[in-house]
Amino acid sequence: MFDRVVVATDGSESVERAIDVGLDVADRFDAEVAVVTVVDTGEADAAPEELREEYRRALETQAESAITDIESRLDGAQITTAVREGRPAPEIRAYAREVDADLVVAGTRGRHGEHRPLLGSVAEHLVRSSPVPVLTVRQLEAGELATG
Repeated sequence: MFDRVVVATDGSESVERAIDVGLDVADRFDAEVAVVTVVDTGEADAAPEELREEYRRALETQAESAITDIESRLDGAQITTAVREGRPAPEIRAYAREVDADLVVAGTRGRHGEHRPLLGSVAEHLVRSSPVPVLTVRQLEAGELATG
């Protein structure tokens, strides 16, 4: 059913459960894992001019760390990774097309989650525009148990 699963990450804590679920789905279907993270150039460009380069470097470092974290969880398994630049949702969507994904897994709240009470702007955009199914995964609050 799923041959290639794209796991989208922004490196935030709120995406941790989505990563776990995405890797679990890939494992259950013996699917290849493709991981993508996007350096949000709009976010960097919105920073004060004197801080832009430093902020962009910080975003790039966070993106690389997010990829490294997932690679370490897979214990040497073969995965495809990409760090993209641009607006996150369109870049994730394009990456899913490029790698011929069957499923995209994304968290519902990332760095901007506190401003988007339901899905979050990136997840919402993906659900509405992705060429393949999108599995959104909500980060649990402290003390909240997963059911099912």
